[in-house]
Amino acid sequence: MLIAEDLLLLLTDDDTGKLAASSTTVDIALGGALLVELALIERVDVAGPAQEVAPGRLVVHDPGPTGDEILDEALATVTSKEGKKPQTVVTALGRGTRLRLYERLAEGGVLREQEGRVLGVFPTHRWPAQDASHEAAVRAALESALRHGAATDSRTGALVSLLSALNAVADVVDPRAVGLSKRELNANARRVAEGDWAAAAVRSAIGSMMAAVAAAIASAVVVAGSGGS
Repeated sequence: MLIAEDLLLLLTDDDTGKLAASSTTVDIALGGALLVELALIERVDVAGPAQEVAPGRLVVHDPGPTGDEILDEALATVTSKEGKKPQTVVTALGRGTRLRLYERLAEGGVLREQEGRVLGVFPTHRWPAQDASHEAAVRAALESALRHGAATDSRTGALVSLLSALNAVADVVDPRAVGLSKRELNANARRVAEGDWAAAAVRSAIGSMMAAVAAAIASAVVVAGSGGS
């Protein structure tokens, strides 16, 4: 599965099928997950000095097929926006991705689609768990990383970093389940996010992408807050 799929599973309540965070910020995080996955497989990078693309902008090393339809579409989007800042691109990548991932997870028997109506009028879609075995394995790795403040693999490191950017770590992992207070849990999440879980070749790019995700989420939260005031 994609990192974005694992992230969405963690953020979706197994029983109710509801998101544990704002849909707007989740969409940005999903876009970030796709971009980070492309960086981890060395398809996409953030330009440094002496490159054709300005430093800090996205550059594509290989636009060829990845073997995953959703990731291929994400790569095509990045290719069309080569030279743009990561913050702009993660937002674009997140548009429409959540539904695509939900549908694919349902087709694979991991989730099930549950339709309903609010006030008997407005249609709703929920995505409760059908087979939680994969998520359980992901969650076990996540809890281990948070308990020790270090990730042993890049996927878990990316997931912790994205959840931390969403400020949703404690919404996904009960601090008591890992023997920590909420403050300790969040501190360990930051420690994981700042750790060397990505390969040296892509570490700088991943750091820039994660910073872009955090900035885009913070901006969305501010906009939502000002709209409600």
